Order: sequence, then C-alpha cells, then structure tokens
Amino acid sequence: MDGPPGKDAAAIADEALMSALFDAVGAGVYAVDGEGMVIACNPWAERLLGYAPGTLIGVNAHRTLHPLQRGGNGLPAQRSILSDIALGNLASGDRAVLLRADGTALPVWWTAAALPAAMGHGEGAVVVFHDVSAQREREERRAGHHAHSETLREQAEYDLAETAWLGELTLAMTSTLDTDEALQRLARQLVPRLADTALIDLVDGPARRRVAGAHHAVDVLSPGPLADGKLLSDYPAHRAALERVLEGGQTEHLTAALAPTARAEADLFKVGEAREALVVPLRLRATTFGVLTLIRAPASPPFSKSDRALVEEVARRTSLGLDNTSQHAAQADIAATMQRALLTDLPAVPGLELAAHYQPAQRAAEVGGDWYDAFLLDDGDLAMAIGDVTGHDIQAATRMSELRNMLRALAVDRPEERPGQILRRLDIAQDRLTLADSATAILTRLHPSADGTWEASFSVAGHPPPLLLTADGTAAYLTGARAMLLGVHPTAERPTTRTRLPRGATLLLYTDALVESRTQSLDTGMTRLRQQAVTYRHLPLPQLCTQLAHDLGDTRDDLTLIAARTPTGLAPADRPGAPTTKSS
Repeated sequence: MDGPPGKDAAAIADEALMSALFDAVGAGVYAVDGEGMVIACNPWAERLLGYAPGTLIGVNAHRTLHPLQRGGNGLPAQRSILSDIALGNLASGDRAVLLRADGTALPVWWTAAALPAAMGHGEGAVVVFHDVSAQREREERRAGHHAHSETLREQAEYDLAETAWLGELTLAMTSTLDTDEALQRLARQLVPRLADTALIDLVDGPARRRVAGAHHAVDVLSPGPLADGKLLSDYPAHRAALERVLEGGQTEHLTAALAPTARAEADLFKVGEAREALVVPLRLRATTFGVLTLIRAPASPPFSKSDRALVEEVARRTSLGLDNTSQHAAQADIAATMQRALLTDLPAVPGLELAAHYQPAQRAAEVGGDWYDAFLLDDGDLAMAIGDVTGHDIQAATRMSELRNMLRALAVDRPEERPGQILRRLDIAQDRLTLADSATAILTRLHPSADGTWEASFSVAGHPPPLLLTADGTAAYLTGARAMLLGVHPTAERPTTRTRLPRGATLLLYTDALVESRTQSLDTGMTRLRQQAVTYRHLPLPQLCTQLAHDLGDTRDDLTLIAARTPTGLAPADRPGAPTTKSS
C-alpha cells in the first residue's frame, strides 16, 4: 500500500528544491564514491572544469582532476580528498589546483565533507569548490601595484635626499665669497658621498692652482698634501687629463691608465689608492674656471651613469657659484676703485699733520658710501669731514661723491658759517636734490691760534663721535654737538661745539665699521678703539690709522679714518709743513 499522498508530494517538492539549489549554488559541486569516482555533479562544476553536460559523471576524480607527480605538468602533486577526510570531519584549502578537461590548471578554494554512509556509496565525499583565478590575478595585480608604489616611494625618497644634498652643496658655495674656503667645504661634502678622494683645481692666469682636496681617511689628504715636506705631484695620466679639460675638453673617465705601477715616487693617485677617476670641467658657457677630480679606490663600486650625471650636476652648480663670486668680485673691484678715485688728496697744512685710510670690504661683493674729505678755507682754516651714505653699491659711492662735493661747495661759499649751519644747509640741499636717502656726517673746522695750539669746532649728524687722543695717553670722545642724521628733518637747527686741542694731540674721525659689527656692540667697539688708540699713540699718524683699521675694522664692511695731529711745540708760522698722507 502506498504511503500518504501528502507525504509523497512533500518529498517530491523537497527533491525539486534541492535540485534547483544544487544547480544554482554559484560554485562547483561534485560527489565521489569510496573509489573516487564522480557519482554526481552540478552544471557549475562541469562548466568550471570544461566538461560537457553529463560527461563528468564516472570520471575518477583523484586520477583525473588532481595533479599527480608523474603527470609531467609541472604542478605539485596533491593528496586525494578522500585521504583528507576522516571520521566525518570537514577539510578545506585555499591553494589547491584542479585539472580541467583540457589539462590546464584551475586554481580553486575548496571544502569537502564525507558522504553519509546511509546513502550507500561507501566512504565517499562531497566537494564544493570556487574558481579563485580571478581573485588571485587581482591579488597579484595589487601586489604588483604595491611593489611599484614602494619602488616609486623609494625613488622619491632618494630623489628628495639627493636634492637636499645638492642644496647643501649650493649653500656651501654661496655662504661665503671666499672661493678657497667655499671649495674646501665642497670637497669635504663630496667625500665619501661620491668619491674616496676629491680634488679641485682652479685656473690661475696661465697656470692652475690646487685649492681644495679631501680624502675619506682623516689626515691622508689636505688642500696642500705634503710628503716629506714637498707637494705631492699629479699622476701623469691625471695631469694630462687636467690639461685636456682645461683646454676645453669634456669629462674624462680614467680607468685603465690607473693600473698599479712600480713607481717609487709618491703621487696623489698613489696616496689616494685610485682605481678610477672622473675629471670634470668646472665650466659655464665658454669660461672654464677649473677642474673637479673624483677618485674611487678598489673597495668602492665603479662610477655608474647615474653617478656621472650627479657629478656633472655638482660641477654645474659649482661653476655657477664660481661665476657669481667672480662677478661680485668684479663689481666690488669697480666700485672700490671708483670710490678710491672719488676720495680726496689731503692738503698740505703748515703746523698740522694729516693722514687718512680707506679700507674696502674684503669678504663681500659690496662697497659702501664711506667717505672723508679735507680742504683749506679762504682764511687758512682747515675743514675736515667724514661721512657714510646709506647703501652698499656703486650707486652709494656715486651719492657719496655728490654729497661730499655739495658739502665742499657750501663750506667754501660761506666760510664764516659754523659747522652746524653748513650741515643744516647740506641737509636742506640733499633733501631737495635727493642726493641720498640718509647719511651720517661730521664736519670739523680746525683753526690755528697764535700760541701754536689749534681749536676745533665741529657738528655731528648721527655719526660716531670724534676721538681726541693726547700725547700723554689720555683718550676721550667728544660727545657735544650731536644731532640726528641727514635726511630726517632737513630744516632742524644743528649745534656746533668748540674745543681746544692740546699740543701733540690727535683728532680722529672714523666710520662705524671701525667700532660696530654683527658680533660686537657699539659700546664695546668704542671702548676697544679708545684703548687701542692709546696703545698706538706713539706711531706716526699714517701707521696709527692703518693699524687701527687692521685690528678693529669689520672686514665685511668698508671703513674710513681721517686724523689730524697738532704740533708738539713750535707755532704754525715757525714750523715747516708736516707731510700729509692718504692710505688705502
């Protein structure tokens, strides 16, 4: 007797549902019996494995679907899924491979479980697998992108470090206008970054001069390397390469020519253990400034194309620095020569000794507006002046000349006026004629008395005060008659102070570079000037000015001094004119 109709209908419905799910699960599913034969599969399994519908049934899965060592397909052998299932436990893997019908490999992720014994197929298994080839391709692409990104990041970091290093080289070349010092800094930065030894030669007229050198080991090489008290000679091949490059040749790479020799004489390449060298011109446009030589020893890797490109970039930047230094020096020479030409020859004054000193800036391609002047008035008095026009260029020197000439004209035009009145008229004139933005000055009038002494009347416009040095060793600043600098309040009244100068006294006028600098306050500088003036009071006047400038002057700025020394005993009418000098 058949079972209840309702039960049969439910069973049929369940079987239809399971069949639909089996077909549409989205993964390959197949079942094998205890011998490994495929007894059931869904359409997904057939499509993924490349079998026509119904042809996967009856295939021995272990021998056909799993790679075997003896298969010769290059794939690693895999154990039977049945051997991975024991006591009904699940087994899975994410790195397995199944063979398609055409023999190609299909990367899969799989899960397997034992078939229930009640189904009557022995110790079989059901396997569910997914095609992961697309996923693995995506992972490989991501890994490739990540590796490429890492490479780009590392390259960017290297480029950034290289740019920063090149910036340091540029700073080393531009932080000083002392060429030898800048190139020695450069040589120290090239070793050991680019070479074991670095040498720099500059053109010096018709010859060349080695100005810098560095070696990776301390004290092995210096800018002027010595051996037994004599300068080390150049290796012959290197000397020849230097000459070719200086004559217009391009970069030379010395290798075979540096083979060890039996020469007993020590030379730079022998001391530097040279295996190879790059000899690179320091050239900009058509001007060759010198040669950069980089040497590597056997322990270092050979120069690569990127090394050579970097070395040539270093040479280019060095050449730019040398060109800038040369142009600045030329401008400074022109301005300094112009300023010297504009300074006044000192007059011969009976009974009075005069001396002046001008010192241009030594370590900057600049020239200031410092000036001095001395000239006789109609009544025989001496006008002595000093000043400083704002600026550090040729224009400042030009404005200085205009202002000085205007002061001369105003003083000669009205010799009866006091120094303060003349400076006031100068301030008004320069404001209307725009001779200078601002300037400092001292105007002094020296008048001889019948008893042989001298009287000084002076006015100060924002300038450091005059220093009066007596023969007995007393030094004091004359602090009267002070007013604001020129160019601030042109119509303001300016005072004049008179003082008597003792016999044998020295009146010293100077510009601020003698007493003030970036590393020294004005008060400290003025104290030092007073002390040094006392120390050198016995020197002849020209030597006194020169010595004070040498000991106290700020070499980064130009400075001037002018001094007058009164006679020690005779009256002016009885004493022949003392020699007058101007030094620079």
